Amino acid sequence: MTQKTYTLPTPEEIKNVDLSWKRYLLPAIHPEGLKILGVEFLIVLVLGLISSAVWLIGLPLLIFSFYFFRNPPRVTPKGDNLIISPADGIVSNIKEVIPPAELDIGSDPLIRISVFMSVFSVHVNRAPISGTVHKLKYRPGKFVSVADKDSEDNERQEISMIADNGQKIGFIQIAGLVARRIFCPLKEGDKLTAGQVFGMIRFGSRLDVFLPKGVYPCVLPGQVSVAGETVLADMSSLTDKKG
Repeated sequence: MTQKTYTLPTPEEIKNVDLSWKRYLLPAIHPEGLKILGVEFLIVLVLGLISSAVWLIGLPLLIFSFYFFRNPPRVTPKGDNLIISPADGIVSNIKEVIPPAELDIGSDPLIRISVFMSVFSVHVNRAPISGTVHKLKYRPGKFVSVADKDSEDNERQEISMIADNGQKIGFIQIAGLVARRIFCPLKEGDKLTAGQVFGMIRFGSRLDVFLPKGVYPCVLPGQVSVAGETVLADMSSLTDKKG
């Protein structure tokens, strides 16, 4: 079995920890959100010049949009064998299912972890592993709730990656009931590092992650998940067998 070691954080890493009020009240905004905020602001500004009452609705809408498209900094745990949550939200379901054929991760049932994002969750999505984008498949769909069902009818973006340790990981962005707009500019062959922002979904949605055969969850249903930080599973048992 491979010996695991730990390296203490450097003084520079400790120095860069942000504990200021800006971290909480003025987080970074995803570029896609900036576009929408710009359009919303212009609409509210123009209508507000016609009637000041518009600001009573427009200002809260702008504040909520700013909050919704926030992209706060995240610190991703180190470890080539870790599968990190790609989404903020609640672990809503863990079950064995046959993955979509388009993911090219096999036809045997695999454990699928579902993370549900409410409209109050951060909706920026982050890579669960470091590796290469292997397959991409976009499917349009309907307005259906994704909270407690398999949601085969919803708009979705299916993604599979080959991790640096050789394992294939499949995950799916699923749009929800309120709006269906998935942003995923990935291309096959793209390189990602664990915790790197790769896309987002707007206004209530879900992320499904399929674990490799023989890998088991480190989370439980009902647990709060933080994108880029929460460890969903550890693949060390697979790499130790190879070694």
